[in-house]
Amino acid sequence: MTLRVIDLFSGAGGMSLGFCDKQFCGGFKTVLAIDNDAAAVKTHELNFPGRAVQANIEEWLLHNEVPKADVVIGGPPCQGFSLLNKKRDGDARRALWEPFIEIAERSGARVFVMENVAELFRSPERQLIEAKARQHGFQTQAAIVNAADYGAPQTRKRTIILGWRQAFNLPNFPPLPSHADPKLKSNLPRWRTVRDVIADLPMETLGTEIGSRPTLNLHFGRTPTEKSLQRYKAVPPGGNRFDLQANRPDITPDCWIRKTSGGTDLFGRLWWDRPSVTIRTEFYKPEKGRYLHPEANRPISHREAARLMGFPDSFKFYGTKVEVARQIGNAVPPNLAGALAQTVKAILVPQQLAA
Repeated sequence: MTLRVIDLFSGAGGMSLGFCDKQFCGGFKTVLAIDNDAAAVKTHELNFPGRAVQANIEEWLLHNEVPKADVVIGGPPCQGFSLLNKKRDGDARRALWEPFIEIAERSGARVFVMENVAELFRSPERQLIEAKARQHGFQTQAAIVNAADYGAPQTRKRTIILGWRQAFNLPNFPPLPSHADPKLKSNLPRWRTVRDVIADLPMETLGTEIGSRPTLNLHFGRTPTEKSLQRYKAVPPGGNRFDLQANRPDITPDCWIRKTSGGTDLFGRLWWDRPSVTIRTEFYKPEKGRYLHPEANRPISHREAARLMGFPDSFKFYGTKVEVARQIGNAVPPNLAGALAQTVKAILVPQQLAA
């Protein structure tokens, strides 16, 4: 029995991949994916069956029939504290999780899985989401999970809200980790590391554009200025902007010299033997985070970022360099999605008792 999935705010489909691909879970198929990013929708279409639609979800809901599904998944952008109170000018725009729950209701889904930033867990918005879900007959549980605990080679903390109705089995939630921080001396396999997933790629990138060779098509670089190259060289293994300042104050940006506190990941090098930091949409800019290669004097390539997110090389991305980077940085790591899919499967499928 294949379970039907609707993926909302689907992006490239990291969450769909975790549910549908046997490498991560399997036993699911997408019947509908919706996103407002045209390139991401095309990527989803290239990798999954079912309809992929570029649309504003509220608009789409007004004019379309929601297909039947067993589970609705996705990461609606949450509005944060400032927008919780409707604007005073009477603009009654709804939060985007409202149509998400409405589609879960209309599709007849018995489960939904909502993914968002870790901060959502302690925000009043989470309480509103769970209250709305209860109005539609869903019981809910929420937790903060770390993708590295589920085999993603990246520490990425996220809030997951699980909703269910008519469960065969009460959920085991959050899912039991498959990997553990080596500092915990657990009997689980250690977290997967940067070395585990990118060490086999060439140290040098190939060109500056998306190529045509499999795997290496996304292993392209940029054309840094001589000053940028000197800055990269001044950052030692595991170092960051403070090392740049210590080693080469003459080429350190003035704003960093004046700012003596702040993030230790800016202009940082990834460590070979730890998971990656959270990959965001501008990972190709080292000034945005710890995105320098552990050894080479360059930022990580798109292929390296895709692998650090957990995408197999066979996954096809569509779009410009910036569009593909956005799809990678906004994705849900498929390893994490696969663990959530196993939980969903246990809720939806009656367990066979041993004879």
